[in-house]
Amino acid sequence: MRVIFTGMVGLDKKSYLANLCQFAERKNKHILLCNVGDMMYAEAPDITAGKILDIPIKRLSSLRRSVFKDIIAKSQKASELFVNTHATFRWRHGLFPAVDFDQVRKLNPDMYICLIDGVAALHTRLSKEHGGEHTLKDLIVWREEELISTEMLRNGINEKRPFYCLARGSEKQTIDTAYKLIFETQTPKAYLSFPMTHVADMQDVKKEIKKFRGRMKKFFICFDPADIEETYLPHYAKIAEKNNKNYIEITALREKIRLNLKEVKQIEKDIHSQIYARDFMLIDQADMIISFIPTLPDGKASISSGVERELQHAYEASKEVYVIWTAENQPSVFVTQTATKVFTHIDNAMDFFKKKFSH
Repeated sequence: MRVIFTGMVGLDKKSYLANLCQFAERKNKHILLCNVGDMMYAEAPDITAGKILDIPIKRLSSLRRSVFKDIIAKSQKASELFVNTHATFRWRHGLFPAVDFDQVRKLNPDMYICLIDGVAALHTRLSKEHGGEHTLKDLIVWREEELISTEMLRNGINEKRPFYCLARGSEKQTIDTAYKLIFETQTPKAYLSFPMTHVADMQDVKKEIKKFRGRMKKFFICFDPADIEETYLPHYAKIAEKNNKNYIEITALREKIRLNLKEVKQIEKDIHSQIYARDFMLIDQADMIISFIPTLPDGKASISSGVERELQHAYEASKEVYVIWTAENQPSVFVTQTATKVFTHIDNAMDFFKKKFSH
């Protein structure tokens, strides 16, 4: 199995993939991990750490090709190979490719995975690694460029090979997801759908949603939109503006950080548009959608327009559509007409899934 992992700067893919390899090792999968950046530095010891993108682009391209030539040679002997690279670079040279199609074609990957992460987490890592040489708008753009470029790379090499967008999110859970995507390909893939923004302050409802997510992840390969939650940023920006603050304060990577209010407001439309496109992409790469509609404190169902749109998209994409509707009031025809099956409790759904998908 040969897998190309891409992702923008600020993801810390190197440690993530090292942990994934350790996870796989415990399951008797012996993986050769090739970190392209490290290999390039090793081949050019005269280049100072962190300065490789400053060298002339001709030398950079030659160095990259030399490293990929070595990786292709190594791939002939390795049964399991992970390549950690970027699809693109954006630096003083402008935007330019980080891989060459002819060499990727020789490598002949079995799978492409583009890792992504939330703006706040990316900003936190990059601020530590490279200072403040970026804006939140930069991060939004770079993330989208990397995702689209990876998909185009796959399409240009062999569009029949699987391509996945995977949120880094909570590393423990997403490493399990990545492992299953690569080595347990028969496990059904599910997109998890549930209300997020308008239940943000309802702790009991959030506990129910967390329980739902946890149980589904033990049984399926799950694409979870909560692994890259960003809609709270514009919400906090509005609160900060009312309080005459020029920043918002949030927790990212277990530490308190401040984001510039103007920068957060600048990316509000980008956040919403990327969520819209990304969630549909995650549905398309899944076999089914499982939507959990919790009950609000007033007894009514908590179904948002976003969840309804996801259900409709999944239905139109010929996916299996499962809805867990816990409220006493009956779901509307717009739910029942798109659903493969409607359940009244998570337990009922799990009983059904175990019978249908257990081998």
